[in-house]
Parts: sequence; C-alpha cells; structure tokens
Amino acid sequence: MTRARIYLDYNAGAPLRPQARVAMIEALQSVGNPSSVHSEGRAARGRVETARRQVAALVGGSADRVIFTSGGTEANVTVLSPRQRVGAGEIRLDRLVMGATEHPSVLAGGRFAADQIDRVEVDDEGVIRLDRLEEALTALPRDQRALISVMLANNETGTIQPVAEVARLAGRFGALVHADAIQAAGRIPIDIAALGVDFLTLSAHKIGGPQGIGAIILGGDLAAPLPLVTGGGQEKYARAGTENVAAIAGFGAAAAASADDLGRADEWHAWRDRLAALPEAILVGGGAERLPQTAALAVDGLRAETLVIAFDLEGIAISAGSACSSGKVQVSHVMKAMRLADTRAGSVVRLSFGWETTEDDISRFGEVWGRVMSRLRPGMTRAA
Repeated sequence: MTRARIYLDYNAGAPLRPQARVAMIEALQSVGNPSSVHSEGRAARGRVETARRQVAALVGGSADRVIFTSGGTEANVTVLSPRQRVGAGEIRLDRLVMGATEHPSVLAGGRFAADQIDRVEVDDEGVIRLDRLEEALTALPRDQRALISVMLANNETGTIQPVAEVARLAGRFGALVHADAIQAAGRIPIDIAALGVDFLTLSAHKIGGPQGIGAIILGGDLAAPLPLVTGGGQEKYARAGTENVAAIAGFGAAAAASADDLGRADEWHAWRDRLAALPEAILVGGGAERLPQTAALAVDGLRAETLVIAFDLEGIAISAGSACSSGKVQVSHVMKAMRLADTRAGSVVRLSFGWETTEDDISRFGEVWGRVMSRLRPGMTRAA
C-alpha cells in the first residue's frame, strides 16, 4: 500500500484548514457585494467584519485598524511608503532602514527609491545588529525621518528578531517601525501593542488560510500608508477594489483556529530539536531564539536541490531555503548575510511543520533521512 506523503513546508504555505474551507464555501454560496446596503450586501459585510475581528485578535490588534490586501507582498509594499497619512494630513519619510535578511518583498524597498534604502548587518545567527541599526539612525541628518522594517521571524531560519527593542530604539529617533509577522503569526504569541510597532503585516496561507489574501494591522493612530491600490472607498479608502469576501472569510477562520496552535509550542520545540540532532545535519541559526516549528539544516558536501529531490522521491516535501527563491541556483541572501560559506549555504534545506503534522511524520522523516544520507554520503552510520 502506498504511504501518504508528508508535508514539511509550512513556511511556504500551510494546508488549508477545514474551518477556513467551510467559511469560504459558505461565502461562495452566497451573493452580495459588501458595499451594498441591501440584506445580501449586509451579510457579505458581516463576513468581512467578522474576519477583521478574528485577524486582529490573532495579534492583539484592533479590528478597525485592519486593512485587507491581496497577500503579504502587497501588504509589505503598501506599508513601505515614503508618504504616510496622519489624520487629515501626511508626513514624508526620507529613508527606509531594514535588516539584511528581510523577505524579498521588503528588500525590494516598496515605494522607496533605491538610493533611499539602508540595509543593516545581522550577526552570524541572523539577528539584526542593534548597534549597527543605531549607527544608521544616528547618521541621518536631523531633518530626516526613517521607516524601519524588521521581520518578526525569518522565513528561512525561523530566527526571531528583537522587534520590541528595535521599536524602542526607533522611538529615540522619531522613526516609524514595520514588522513583517507573516511567518510568526500562529506560531508564537504576538501582541502588536507590546511590540510597539506602527505597522504589522500578515498573510493567510501561512496559517492555513487561502492564498491571495493578506492584511496590514496598524499599531496606533499615528500613521497609515497612502494607498497602493486606489479607486473606490473600500477598506476606508485604504485599499480600493471589491473585497474578496470568500478569501477574507477563510483568513478569519484560519486566524481563529491558528490561535489554538500556540498551545503546541512545547511539542513543536521537541520535534524541531529532534530534526536538528539528525546525523550529518548542521543547524543554521541554532544560537538564536527561533520559531518552534522551523529548522534550517545544512549538510556539507551536498546540494540543497539534491536533498529536496531525494526526499520528494521518498514522499516527503521539504524546501531549499525560501519558496520565493525556488528554481534559482544562487545562494540565499539570508545565508550570505549570516556569513555562511557558499558551499555550506548551498546545502541548506528548510523543514517547517504545523497544524496537521503528527509525531509519526517526524519519526518517519528521521527514518528517511537515514536512508538518504546513507545513499548520498556512503559510510555514514544509518540514523535510527
């Protein structure tokens, strides 16, 4: 009998949760534009607003500060704007300062020009250097103001960044702060007020919601980015276009369900540490605080692509670094920023799991790892 495949690539996209599927089907079976005032329109609006509350609750935010977008990339690009609304007016930001290991959608700089962007060094574990960040802010002319963008958790290594400390430092210089929390949501507790950030971004498909829907959560009343998509007055004029009601409903249901995953942190930590202890595996970023369900493993002398194919043939899905870089042969910018030698950096595979993963999946992966290593690294003792 053919054994079921094992999926260990949640950081690329989690399986759709049954709660999200039900919410989406109900929305798809109903008619009504959420901007319409008749009963059908009000029902659609109700679905959107329920989801808004559910998404806000996942990060301790306020529902009236949630802006839905087409995904995490659009959310990030919208926030990364030199122009921000404050009340009836606006302010201009002069520099975008970011960590060197940010997601490509942030590294591209959003609506900032290339010569307005500064990248801040990380240490060998992938944690942003706060001293270097302070130097970058200190170097700004007194009449200039910055937007700082630092992800809460890295998509390739799971490294958790000291975002609250970044926000405190930013306050000394009058800088605004954006945290890309796309990989952290549902995996570690998030309180946007405790983080002290002005903007936080999310993506539904990382937590078991549908692809193609994301959100910006505003941290306070200070600022909101000028819309990237303009036209109608949807999302309180923050993002034009008829809302994708089914996807939004699925996002909300997934957000509500993923809150329960936080209770599995100890179990996930144990699984992650078992993966990191596999023979021949070299854990990347192991000296830093990390997500409980992510492990980046290097195997000296092997290519990540070779490992991904080998495990795929064994019925297990893993990733070579970030899914956003799949199909590319160059070394990940995250590994370069962490100063891994190219030969080691090119061997890194990412294992990430979540709501549907079982202990049997982890045990079976260990068995397959032993077989794959014995085949690709002759002479190695087979893993138990």
